[in-house]
Parts: sequence; structure tokens; C-alpha cells
Amino acid sequence: MFLGISILGLITTWAFNIASMQQGRNYLGDWLNSGPSVSSLTADLLIAVVAGSILIVVEARRLGIRHSWLYIVLTFFVAFAFAFPLFLAVRERKLEQRRREGAAALPGKP
Repeated sequence: MFLGISILGLITTWAFNIASMQQGRNYLGDWLNSGPSVSSLTADLLIAVVAGSILIVVEARRLGIRHSWLYIVLTFFVAFAFAFPLFLAVRERKLEQRRREGAAALPGKP
């Protein structure tokens, strides 16, 4: 599920990013100067990115997920809508691996 959301985030955000580049728009200027509603969305996204980045670092350390910094870098070079669900998909895979290992370690299990 999270992997599908990540791919959707990649496709939709980059469709707009490419359109912005083709039109020669000021990408950051549009974020900050296109009116209060766009500024509200910008603040909303930036706060979510900070919270999500903290979660990525904390969860990656807790679960032993390597290269957690890569998801944060992807946020700024691709999109948070891609990087965060991608991390959640990797996190789910790691949790499932731990569940399988824990079940195999129970006494009486083959």
C-alpha cells in the first residue's frame, strides 16, 4: 500500500515540477508569493516534512534501517510525497521481517 502511494507521489509531484520547469516559472517564488492559500500549503508541507524527517530518523534507528538520511535527501530532490511513503513501505517490510524472526524463535516452533 505505502509503495503504491509513494509511486503516486512521485508521478504527480514530478508532473507539476516538469510543467513548472517547462514554463520557466520561479519554483520557490511561486511557493512563497502566490497568495495566502499557497503559503498556507507551503507551511503545512514544511512542518510535515520536519515531523516526518524526525520520525524517519527515530524509526530507522529503532528498527535498524540503514541509510535513513537517503529518505530525507529524496524529500528535497524528488518529493516528500514520494520519500515518506517509500520509507513507510521499507519500515513495514522491516517490521514483517522482525515478526517472522520472532515467530521462528518461539519455543516449540520448527
